[in-house]
Amino acid sequence: MILSDEKILEQIQSGEIVIEPFDPTCLGTNSYDVHLSKYLAVYVDECLDARKHNKIREIIIPEEGYVLEPGCLYLGVTEEYTETHSTVPFLEGKSSIGRLGIDIHATAGKGDVGFCNTWTLEISCVQPVRVYAGMPVGQLIYFTVEGEIKNYYNRKKNAKYTERTIRPVESMMWKNRF
Repeated sequence: MILSDEKILEQIQSGEIVIEPFDPTCLGTNSYDVHLSKYLAVYVDECLDARKHNKIREIIIPEEGYVLEPGCLYLGVTEEYTETHSTVPFLEGKSSIGRLGIDIHATAGKGDVGFCNTWTLEISCVQPVRVYAGMPVGQLIYFTVEGEIKNYYNRKKNAKYTERTIRPVESMMWKNRF
């Protein structure tokens, strides 16, 4: 079941959901709009290696915006820091972003109960498009969980994305054993 705007507000008031900064005008019927921060990143090497720590180079979006190019993976990040303690957050791109040919995530649209951080975005586009810091890029939708939770993300010893940050975070696949 998806939380309504009233249920999202109740969860925020109880501390079960945290959104910082919170702006009531960003609350939709059953979602909350999130925004692109000024930080982007791209991988330094053209060929990435899943077993190695692939380095990134930071890009700061200037006032006049930044043009995304097709064929490049950009890591972005939300302005909003979120915490979710009893629901499952899903991040979906806004339809207006999709209509510009922008995808905001390749595979990581679902968060875990206990995720506490900003959201790194896996941004790609089908044609050149200028983006701006602060523009709405996605919406968080919250789903209820059936049953008790035993393994909260922020308490897992092997959780790789728990350090609070305002910048995009590169893949930590290399920390897995394979």
